[in-house]
Amino acid sequence: MKVEQIYTGCLAQGAYYITSAGEAAIIDPLRETKPYLERLERDGVQLKYIFETHFHADFVSGHVDLSRATGAPIVYGPTAKPGFEAIVAEDGQSFRVGEVSIRVLHTPGHTMESSCYLLIDQEGRETALFSGDTLFLGDVGRPDLAQKAAGLTQEELAGLLYDSLYGKILPLSDEVTIYPGHGAGSACGKNMMRETVDSLGNQRRVNYALNQPSREAFIASVIEGLLPPPAYFGGNVAMNKQGYESLDNVLGTGLTALSPDELVALVSVSGALVLDARNPADFAEGFIPGSINIGLDGDFAPWVGAMLVDVRQPLVLVVDPEREEEAITRLSRVGFDHVLGYLKGGFAAWQASGREIDRIERISAEELALRLEGSKPMIVDVRKESEYASAHVHDAYSRPLAYINDWMADLPREEHFYIHCAGGYRSMIASSILRSRGYYNFTDVAGGFAAIAQTNIPQTDFVCPSKISSK
Repeated sequence: MKVEQIYTGCLAQGAYYITSAGEAAIIDPLRETKPYLERLERDGVQLKYIFETHFHADFVSGHVDLSRATGAPIVYGPTAKPGFEAIVAEDGQSFRVGEVSIRVLHTPGHTMESSCYLLIDQEGRETALFSGDTLFLGDVGRPDLAQKAAGLTQEELAGLLYDSLYGKILPLSDEVTIYPGHGAGSACGKNMMRETVDSLGNQRRVNYALNQPSREAFIASVIEGLLPPPAYFGGNVAMNKQGYESLDNVLGTGLTALSPDELVALVSVSGALVLDARNPADFAEGFIPGSINIGLDGDFAPWVGAMLVDVRQPLVLVVDPEREEEAITRLSRVGFDHVLGYLKGGFAAWQASGREIDRIERISAEELALRLEGSKPMIVDVRKESEYASAHVHDAYSRPLAYINDWMADLPREEHFYIHCAGGYRSMIASSILRSRGYYNFTDVAGGFAAIAQTNIPQTDFVCPSKISSK
């Protein structure tokens, strides 16, 4: 028996590949199937089952494409109602894979169909739990995502989650290995550890949610501090539940090379958004007017989902040459399948065409320190509130990037202001959105707060309520 965790850092997501005696199972695969197919061929095993822990909200699973490619059935836990052929298992049902078996534990709470999969080895020992979004390391699944579908309040879902954890998971042995669906950085939880594998025994000791004195205390602790979920989550759930177009077809359309003239014509006809996935520093030096920058070398897909929201939004890409397929694939992971093409030759082709170019002023933290001497301009900090609370520029305004559409209209149109994040990635996303909405009176700070902290610019960890967003 072999268990392999396939962890994708930019989504903080774990898929699992299990083999035994010539057969295999895959749990919660990502959208692109090639890595799994290559593993199956390498190991000379047959894929027997594709297990899904629930209808995911933060990414589009590869279950449909993988089933098409291999003929392996898709398995869900009780109450699931997929829009395609699948096995809807009973609670406690076991599935044989080689010499091992995988038992379904129905664990509603995060969603109603949420289920964990208990791996039982050839000796009959319960050895590992693939806990999906029910149990994370250091946290548990948020109970506020399935309220509408379930017709329940988040308090009622949290109560079901308590029953699942305390009634079905905690009675397992301390030696059981926990393989969660996500790790730190995912929007599916609020307190996840950076580790991606742990024992149940250790989670009993360190996980706050597993150490509550009562059901009522658990409900209160799990709900406390939840931020609104990203708006694209609903679109991903629908795709995971109803099915989607083959990734091969998505790539076939997205890999259409466009000249500058063809790009302009396509945008005009389709209403497509120009998404520039280059490095923020390169973007600042020159970009297609109206385009939005979300750098490929960062948390690209989650920020695309958070900023663009609607997975049906048509897109045209500007990326560094030879990275077009990577960008399209990563967009597909969060359901953005409507890439209509990319600028052939990258931004250099646009420059060579002689068409209009826009730029964003970007200065170093040292230059900012010089400009602040003897003046008190407005400074906008787009980091998370928790980052702002730990330390920030004195009198800076906290305006988290995730809520830019809520606070953007409050920015001055005449007074000049400076904008920064932690390192320069998020502030350029914000800067590109502001520019596309007609703001010209601002400057982006390269290196963000990490660079600012090395200067003599006054800082504080005091949080003034009037300086922090209401989100």
